[in-house]
Amino acid sequence: MPSTAASLTPAQALRLALALSLGAAVSLGITRFSYGLLLPPMRADLGWSYALAGGMNTANAAGYLLGALLTPALMRRFGAVRLLVGGAFAASLFMAASGFFTSAPALLLQRLLAGLASAWVFVAGGLLAARLGVSQPSRAGFLLGLYYGGTGLGITLSALLVPAVLQAAAGAPHGWAWAWWALALASFAATAVLALAVRAMPGEGVGVAGPAASRPPLALDGGSPLRRFGWALAGYALFGAGYIGYMTFVIALLREQGARPGEITLFYALLGVACVASSRLWAGLLDRFRGGGPQALLNALLGVATLLPVLSPAWPVTLASGLMFGAVFLSVVASTTALVRHNLPPAQWATGISAFTIVFAAGQIVGPTVTGWISDGRGGLAGGLVASALTLWLGALLAWRQRPA
Repeated sequence: MPSTAASLTPAQALRLALALSLGAAVSLGITRFSYGLLLPPMRADLGWSYALAGGMNTANAAGYLLGALLTPALMRRFGAVRLLVGGAFAASLFMAASGFFTSAPALLLQRLLAGLASAWVFVAGGLLAARLGVSQPSRAGFLLGLYYGGTGLGITLSALLVPAVLQAAAGAPHGWAWAWWALALASFAATAVLALAVRAMPGEGVGVAGPAASRPPLALDGGSPLRRFGWALAGYALFGAGYIGYMTFVIALLREQGARPGEITLFYALLGVACVASSRLWAGLLDRFRGGGPQALLNALLGVATLLPVLSPAWPVTLASGLMFGAVFLSVVASTTALVRHNLPPAQWATGISAFTIVFAAGQIVGPTVTGWISDGRGGLAGGLVASALTLWLGALLAWRQRPA
């Protein structure tokens, strides 16, 4: 029988947060961000424009938006734990399917379905991580950051796995397909470990029960506290549009600038390691501040990291960009969960997290295609990343206006 949140020991909460981080590794670290490594060989093999290449992540984000809209109803029906594990399995399945197609419409559909399942995983995992914080209020920010930092595990695994598989399959037709299958196997393995571990999660009573949890995810009427999150929601939408341009196209830019395969592997692997480390780096900030200040600061830093490889192709600058980006971008996500946790009662946490997930997904729908379209123009990939940095800075300005609700 699952324990209650209040009865968890610090060691149990830590183990569960680490287990939940595997969900984040599957839903974002592998399912979404591995595509940045696969974009250059797929584009070269299939003759895509940058707009179409970016459209693949737009389709993924569209599926993510649909999944976020469905998540509250599915969570009420199945519970957060079952939705988390079922979504991780489905995302792994759709990842494997991506290796069997070469036509753009079929691949777009696979990316959409993978995004749909990823949203179930990420929203359910975020809610469960917030529940863990109930038992450890002084470490709630750290536990949240640890969950979101799991994305870095997926990024680092992708950075180590994809280049090796691409090299091994270099002589095979559509060798990139083998990388999709390898990533799917890694996702299935992570899902199996996740399914075994989360059986010890606290019961479903925290954060989803009660009338407030049955409200639509964007119920911004006068009686909803979410009405007061307007600035943070707007800033978060721009974060979604800005950060995804970097994660989609930065590897293509580095290859264009002449970076060697080993340097790209190191760059992406260290970016993932920095994601994991960010759980400790920003935990105090997320615990202390109840308004939009953390989101604003992190968005501003992210804009700087996005601009660095455009300003200079020098390897130390490139490495600094990846480390800074990895150390910051998932903490923006964690900052919105912390904002919800600080300002809403537990019964409305699912509603709040879903609302931020929806605007995040909406921004991600716009970001990759627009960045790709700009990159097809005279400014090239550098111009696309400049636009992403400006979007992030505008998001920082909007989030700065958010006051505690």
